[in-house]
Parts: sequence; structure tokens; C-alpha cells
Amino acid sequence: MFRPKVLPKIRLDPGACGRTFSLDALDRKILAELQADGRLTVTELAARVRLGLSPCHRRLRELERSGAIRGDRAILDAATAGLTFEPLVFVTMRQEDRDTVAAFESALTGIPEVVRAERLCDDPDYLLRVVAADLPAFQRLYDDRLATLPGVQRLSSTLVMRHVVEERPLPL
Repeated sequence: MFRPKVLPKIRLDPGACGRTFSLDALDRKILAELQADGRLTVTELAARVRLGLSPCHRRLRELERSGAIRGDRAILDAATAGLTFEPLVFVTMRQEDRDTVAAFESALTGIPEVVRAERLCDDPDYLLRVVAADLPAFQRLYDDRLATLPGVQRLSSTLVMRHVVEERPLPL
């Protein structure tokens, strides 16, 4: 019987309640296949990783339960959706106390044009990836929403000229 080698334990994100979950070589194969094609049926996935249907289904459910798989969705082309203007916005906070940061981050989640937001280690404090139809739409978003977020001292932005690497699967 095949016994997959157990690789080092990984700590999953806070969505997984801080649990530690061991990924073995077979789990990694399952994850790699799903990253390549998230529309695989369990039957197709089982065949690709050379595992029976029931054990594959059990592993898949456990990967979902553990937080290793956080969901599945279609990856859309922003330009096709009419969102051809893609600025990166750097945010420097006036103050970084817990309440201000929480209010800023909470307000940020309510702005659908912000498609990715990351808190950084130094100055600037945040990096936002934003999509908009055009420059006037971005200017309205910048003036009416982003500049009025709690605790913002300064915003600066630059434009994405071309995507070089995007939506890359994790190296398993």
C-alpha cells in the first residue's frame, strides 16, 4: 500500500483557527491539481492523483475544513469587465493605534474597487491594488473614498503598465 511521506507541518492562516495541519505528498498533489484546474470533479481529481474516489473525497473535505483550501472562484479579466485602469495606491497612516487601524481596515473592506490590500512592515503602511474604468473614475474613488478613510495621512499612487506575473499557483 502507498504511504505518502509526511512533510513538515505548516501553520495555516487565522481562518483555520490557528490549527496545525500536516500536508503529505498526496495532499500536495491534490492541491497542485486544484490550483491548475479548480473545476475538476472529485472523480477526475482522484484519477489524476491516483487515489480511490472515497479517500480522495475525504482528503479534499479535510483540506477544505483545515483552511488549506479557502474556496474556489472564477478569475476574471479586469479589462473584459471594463476595468482597464489599474493603479497601485500606497497609504501612509497618520497614526497606527489599534482602533485607527481597525477602523481603516474595516472601511477598506467596503470599497469593492480595492481588489487587494496588504499591510506593510514599514513606510508606506499599506499597499492597495485598485481597479477602475478610467482616470476620472479613479479620481472620484481617490477623492471621495480613499482619501477619507480613517487615519490616512498620505496617499500616493502609480499605474500598472503590464502584468508580468499574476495569479501564479503556490509552489508545492
